[in-house]
Amino acid sequence: MVKRIAVTRPEERSKAAKEFIENYGGEAVIVPTLELKLENTDSLKELIGRFGELDWLIFTSVSSIDSIFKFYPNFVESLNSDCKIATIGTKTAEVAMNKGLHIDIIPKDYTAEGLIEEFKRIDLNNKIVGVPRTFSARTILPEELKNMGAEVILAESYKSVIPENKTDIENLIQEIIEEKIDGITFTSPLTVVNLFKTAKDNQKDELVEKLSSSTLTVAIGPITGKILDEYNVKHIYPERYTVKDMIDLMFKELNNQN
Repeated sequence: MVKRIAVTRPEERSKAAKEFIENYGGEAVIVPTLELKLENTDSLKELIGRFGELDWLIFTSVSSIDSIFKFYPNFVESLNSDCKIATIGTKTAEVAMNKGLHIDIIPKDYTAEGLIEEFKRIDLNNKIVGVPRTFSARTILPEELKNMGAEVILAESYKSVIPENKTDIENLIQEIIEEKIDGITFTSPLTVVNLFKTAKDNQKDELVEKLSSSTLTVAIGPITGKILDEYNVKHIYPERYTVKDMIDLMFKELNNQN
């Protein structure tokens, strides 16, 4: 039987997951519970205006890079020549380097906490740090950078929103309840939250039960895993927080079940 694996991340970010699933002989069921909208907000304009002052620029996702290059394709020219760049995760770093940026820090642990540990080795007192991202992200990174003495310029470079048309998500929920989905992947807390926001009240308990039993639930890492814990969904996540490792773990577990 072909394993049907649901991918809940935005469609434009699902290509790699789809290929990994198909390489294992599975069927990728792409149902985004999250949409990313790149926006040139007032806060992003303010950050760009202060690029010449920055000591550090932090990219926490590919979307934050895409946004700046979309609205300010020549922004590198306005960067302080001594400005260093940090990214969370190898994929974000890869995209940045492909656009000609030099990356100074990639934490071993692909989380905000991992990046914070790296910055503990660096004197950030009176340093100016730019962080373009979605305002729906967790606050731990800017808060800890401020605690280290940095001035943090937080800019909203994109929004993470629930899709306006929820029909595909509603159908996915029904398929999970009917045990027609073998596995599901979650790559951010909002992909989980939005699935449960879409579920009807009379479906939520059964959705939790099915995600914990008949559907193998895999998170990309512990941050997303914590949200699944809040919903009492049993799940696993890989040692390395990448899409490839997530899919590898998925099929290793599914094959062990057979």
